[in-house]
Amino acid sequence: METLSFRFRNDNAVPAARRDACLVGVVGSGNLEVLIEPAALDGGCEVEINTAAVGFGPIWQAVLADFDARWKLGDIRISINDMGATPAVVSLRLDQAAESLLGSTR
Repeated sequence: METLSFRFRNDNAVPAARRDACLVGVVGSGNLEVLIEPAALDGGCEVEINTAAVGFGPIWQAVLADFDARWKLGDIRISINDMGATPAVVSLRLDQAAESLLGSTR
């Protein structure tokens, strides 16, 4: 297992429509779960990943940077439990969580 942490700063971030946490996905073979919740982080977006796939930090960084560029979330904490999901599945689950929290679809 590996734990990775990332932080993004987004001034003028989109505010969350919900005040409670949202959970999407299921931890299982080749999948992951994403918990997204509002948090007082001075405009930051923090992401912690627990993954069974060790050594993929640069790929996680690229997927999360793409997500951050699209959503610009602030005061958000994201927790990911991964069992070897592909980058496409990670992006899908992150988008689902953001849409659920923001109360909108893109």
